[in-house]
Amino acid sequence: MNSKLHRTALAASLALILSGLATLASAADTLPSTDMGAASNTQATTVTLMLRLHNQDALEQYIQDTVTPGNRNFQKFISTADFASKYGATNAEIAQVQAFLKKQGLTGLVLDSHQAIRVTGTLAQFGAAFQTSIHDYVSPTGQRFHRPAKSVVLPSSIANLVVSTSGLSNERTYLSHRMRSPSFPSTPTLNAKSAAKVTPPQNPTSNPTATGEPGSFTVGDVADMYDINPLYKRGITGKGSTLAIVTLSDFFPEDATTYWTTIGLATKANRITRVHVDGGGVIDDGSGETALDVEQSGGLAPFANIIVYDAPNAGNGFTDAFAQAISDNKAESISTSWGSPEIFNFAALNVDGAKNTDTTDVGDLVAFHQLFMEAAAQGQSVFAATGDSGAYDTVRGLGTGTGPNEFSAPLTVDSPASDPYITGAGGTTVPFTYSFRGGPTAAITKESVWSWRYIQDYFDKNVGPGSIDLFASGGGGGVSVYWRTPFYQLFTKGIRNSETKQSLVFNDPAAGPTTLLKLPANFHGRNLPDISLNADPETGYIFVSTSDGGLLSGEGGTSFVAPQLNGISALLRQSSGHRIGLWNPQVYAMQLLFGYGKFTPFNDIKAGDNWFYKGIGGYEPGAGIGTLDVANLDLYIRTGLFGFL
Repeated sequence: MNSKLHRTALAASLALILSGLATLASAADTLPSTDMGAASNTQATTVTLMLRLHNQDALEQYIQDTVTPGNRNFQKFISTADFASKYGATNAEIAQVQAFLKKQGLTGLVLDSHQAIRVTGTLAQFGAAFQTSIHDYVSPTGQRFHRPAKSVVLPSSIANLVVSTSGLSNERTYLSHRMRSPSFPSTPTLNAKSAAKVTPPQNPTSNPTATGEPGSFTVGDVADMYDINPLYKRGITGKGSTLAIVTLSDFFPEDATTYWTTIGLATKANRITRVHVDGGGVIDDGSGETALDVEQSGGLAPFANIIVYDAPNAGNGFTDAFAQAISDNKAESISTSWGSPEIFNFAALNVDGAKNTDTTDVGDLVAFHQLFMEAAAQGQSVFAATGDSGAYDTVRGLGTGTGPNEFSAPLTVDSPASDPYITGAGGTTVPFTYSFRGGPTAAITKESVWSWRYIQDYFDKNVGPGSIDLFASGGGGGVSVYWRTPFYQLFTKGIRNSETKQSLVFNDPAAGPTTLLKLPANFHGRNLPDISLNADPETGYIFVSTSDGGLLSGEGGTSFVAPQLNGISALLRQSSGHRIGLWNPQVYAMQLLFGYGKFTPFNDIKAGDNWFYKGIGGYEPGAGIGTLDVANLDLYIRTGLFGFL
């Protein structure tokens, strides 16, 4: 792949290191892998069957009603049992699927929502049940995995009842949307065990836990930047709220308490519960992501309870973790900071013989969609990071270039953030001054759409063109080419259609350029992000992660924004006395009615870009609606002001 990938973008002469980036193992989704023959027949696995919902049109309307002031169903969220009875599979349908499974020697556990059945068995049993064999493979990147040797075939007895199967392959993995500033040391500044040695903030602000130092920001700085302090002064701390983190790595809970103690934040004791899904509970290179998610969400809502649902980063782990969090229905808000390009779900990249124009879902898009609709009906607010590759979501995993073994960079968005029933969390850069390699001082003078184009331009001007390549580091945003424009974006000025001439091309050394996928042009797709907050690692944060060595600074990415919105939602729940539900219809309506200004909930982002979409007045697929004035947002929700104007 191109040596100028942004994850190793700074030239050696700059002596700067981009660290903390996980590598997405999805090149295997787009290139032929070596078939190693049949997998072990006795290998045990879990497969999730997503069951077809009933009355989906009525469900979509009900969700809209719950967040429409004046509607008789406004804020009348339903229980998991009600969801199961009104929209889930019937008992007879479940019995029919269970009967088929029993004949195959398989056993299944039905979720309370009647949306899914988790089935345990061996690869041989699943292969026989779905008329395929399961083979082991090795990808061009050396990844070992198993998957069906041919497409799964559902028997006629259940074909109309099951919409997707997940878990027969453990090939696909997701990426943590966490990034590190190249300007900060790669070694931790503090071992987690010596937190007491931290120097108090030198530039105290209105929030006593803030530092006022870009790259060393805390949740206190977030409170200062986005007007959260008035809620704290009213005693709103998340008390009585429960928030959930859906993640693909376990973590050390002590990291979170160390972080909160380090910055001098008082929090509720014994507030963290861990739920391991599908054999989760593994500490690995993604554990820092989970730690920061808990620290950020729980730091902004310091007296909220926290449930961490972690699952393995393979197969059906991600969907199962979401399914558990939503079916449990204990948390009023949920966030995740993991994802992968939406297009990696398409048949063109996953099914042998599929046309390169085939954008049908053979991945998890439909499974996520059904789960997020359930969450919305239950009043659970769900947030997802939109990624850190700007408008070109595949770049961080596949790279970009024109040489042999390199990929093109089409305009793409991240999943699950692209789903219409989730709030996509984008990124900005807050004002700060900077200088690199002893060069002249420059400044970002107003909050901007985040991309590292400004660093690119700085080096091009002061060091020389080509000395650095940071394309396309920045806040994820763009247009879905699977999900159509949702109702809440129909009247939003600035909503875009997909661009023309966008293709994922692999420059095969032997065969030449090979078009793997042609993306639909002028597609009326769902735009994201929805809401943004500061995410640039240059104006980033500190957090504690034992698995990464202790206290780190210069951390950022949209992985910080999703849990921050989660924590804010927990505050709003306590303040209003009820669940907030799906944010999107409410915030888009507020923006349409009230626009921007001193007394509105939003700050307009009119500068910067994410390498394609520029910050302009109103909505744009760079920062979405913009950033928040949380005190004003709380006022509109808490007093019902939104419903009367």
